[in-house]
Order: sequence, then C-alpha cells, then structure tokens
Amino acid sequence: MMLSIFPLKNDAATFGVLISVLALIFWTTQSQRPFWKKFYTYVPALLLCYFIPALLNWPLGIITNENSKLYPFVSRYLLPASLLLFCISLDLKAIARLGPKALLVFLAGTVGVMIGGPLAFLVMVRFFPGFLPAPPSELWAGLATIGGSWIGGGANQTAVKEIFQVPDSLFGTVVVVDIAVASLWMAILLYGAGIHHRINRWLKADFSQIDALRVKMEAFSASVARKPDLTQLMILMGLTFAGVGLAHWLTDGIIPFMNERQEWLDRYKLGAINSSFFWIVVLSTSIGIALSFTRARNLEGVGASTWASIFLYLLVATIGMQMNLGEVAQNLGLITIGVLWMLFHVAVILLVARLLHAPFFYVAVGSMANIGGAASAPVVAAAFGPGLAPVGVLLAVLGYAIGTYGGLVVAYLMQGIAG
Repeated sequence: MMLSIFPLKNDAATFGVLISVLALIFWTTQSQRPFWKKFYTYVPALLLCYFIPALLNWPLGIITNENSKLYPFVSRYLLPASLLLFCISLDLKAIARLGPKALLVFLAGTVGVMIGGPLAFLVMVRFFPGFLPAPPSELWAGLATIGGSWIGGGANQTAVKEIFQVPDSLFGTVVVVDIAVASLWMAILLYGAGIHHRINRWLKADFSQIDALRVKMEAFSASVARKPDLTQLMILMGLTFAGVGLAHWLTDGIIPFMNERQEWLDRYKLGAINSSFFWIVVLSTSIGIALSFTRARNLEGVGASTWASIFLYLLVATIGMQMNLGEVAQNLGLITIGVLWMLFHVAVILLVARLLHAPFFYVAVGSMANIGGAASAPVVAAAFGPGLAPVGVLLAVLGYAIGTYGGLVVAYLMQGIAG
C-alpha cells in the first residue's frame, strides 16, 4: 500500500532526491559517532543505496519509476562510462605481481559462481519445483543477472538484465536476493578477517607474503595520488565519454550486420547478442581495457575509479527505485536458490585455496571481488590492512572486465536447464 498522496513525477526532482540519499549515506559512513560506526559494521552502505530508494518508491510512494527516464539514461550512458573507467585503471602487471595463487583463487571464485548458479537452479527445478514463484522458463533470465553481479558487479548485472530484457518486477526481486545473500557473505568474510590466522593454519598457508604486498601497494598508491585540477578532470571526462560515444557509434554499425544474421543467431541460441546494449557494454569495456595499456592508466591518480564508483552508485539508486519490497516475502524460493548458489561458490573457492595453500586473504578478497565488486572488495581487503585495499580494487576491476561474459555463460546454462 502506497503511503504518499503526492509522488514526485519530475525526473529532476527525483534525481535530486536520489543523489541526496547517496550523499547522506556516505556522510554517515564517515561519522565518528558510535551508533554509525556500529551500524555500518553490520549494514553495508551499498545495501542502503538499493533499499532506501526502494522504500521511497514502495511503500512510501515519494518517488516513482513510472514514466521516468532516469534509469534509461544512467544505464545507456553512465553505466558504460563506469565500466570504461574501472577498466582504464586495470594494471595487469600489478595483478600478475600478486602471484598465481591470488589469480587462481579469484578465478576459482568466478568458476564457483558460473557453475553454482545453474546447479542451484537445477536442484530447485528438479527437487523443489513447487517452491518456485514461477515456471523455470520465466525465472532463468532474471536469476542469471545475479551471475553478472557476482562475477563483476552492479554494472554487469544491469548489462545482463538489458540483454535478456528481464522484466523490472522480476529484476527487482532478484536484486533483493542478490544483495541480501551477498551482504550476509560479506559480514562472514569480515569476521573471518579477524580470525584469519586460525583459518590460514587450516589452509596451511603463509601470510608473510601478504605483509610484503601491503608495503608495495601502499607505495604504489602514494606514487599515483595527486590533487586533480580542472584540466585533468576535463581530460578524464573527455576521454571517458569519447569512449562511450565511440562504443555507441560502432554499435550503430554492428546492429544492422547482426540483423541480417538473426536466423542463424536464433538457431544457436545467440539471439541475445543482437542487442545494441550488449555491444555498447562490451565495446565500452574493451575500450577501457585497451586504454589500460597506455598512459591513460595514470588517470587513476586523478580519480578515475572514484568517478566510476559515483556513476555506479547512481545506477544502483535508479535500480533501487524500481524495486517492490512487498514482493520479497513471496519469493522465498529465489532466496533459497541464492543461498545454495553462494554455498557452491564458497565450496569451490575454499577447495582451491586448500589445494594451493593460499592465504585466507586471497579467499576473502578474491571472493568479494567477485561477489561484491569494486564497492566491497576494498573494504574486505582493508580489513587485513589499510594498505591492501587497492588489491581488492585491482581484482574487482578484473571482475568488471569479465563479469558480463561470465553472466552470459550463467544465462545460457540456466536457459538450457529451464528448457
């Protein structure tokens, strides 16, 4: 039941509310008051960025997504910009210096997500079909968006949503599943960071290499950080949106080519790639990765990933305003799939870490780089030492680079299970 009798229907006013909500959330995260410190120990800020706009939509009815153009704008322009900016800071040499164990554990987490989702879906479809809120043929695409999120992040999740045209009502529900299960796992990882020496003994791992890595990363962060001026920010924005514009322009040439081959694509269940949004996202990501091999990577020092995060949080808020929290209690079957999915992911990443004798730091950061992305991985990494936060960023950026591709694999596997 809506409580407001006068919802905002002007996009400028709605945007003002959303950006104010985000500002308030981040302001309180910096508060020194004991209440807020304890509150954010248990409640991730990202969770609020989804839920407060959702509450303002339903049941408060202060804002509405009806006839709003905010989400289409953010998803078509700011989402590709976010992906490009995250990837522009991708330092493959720095990631390589983490050693093969870090990458292998991270990729094990990725594989755990890619196979865990379809397996969880298969278990529910085969053994508990009556527990699902709708036929599998109506659910697989929505659930597959969680794969994009848990391999990359919110940007990749939205990309998968748009590629498969997931209805907003279903997407709002799976977003709740996504953040509820992911937030619980993040809380467990933060607790694990406090007892990581005991876990390392079980893994038979040596933590000394992480201490050495922490020193190196602190030196790197200090070397690139500088106060940006107007010219540097203009260059950053110009390069970013030139890349987004190039992605749109190339897409305009690709789509007619794909349309001519629609029958062939449908035959091999590849019709989803005949989507302008798919190519905009893939091309923006690819442009960002290409720029990471040039001097443009140094733009990280003037705030590339910060702007990427701003765009991402705006995306999160516009997604949140489309959620209907009243439907959550009616979809416990989807929550069960999410929990099973996470358990498969955890089983795979812990098994690989045990076989490699990898430190729990790699498990925690590699997992959260998949599950939480650039917004959460640095938080978990910093729990082991403030200087280690960039490690979370580097791995999370790699997740953004492959998240959409991994989400598509999850989608096609689930589609096969659904029949």
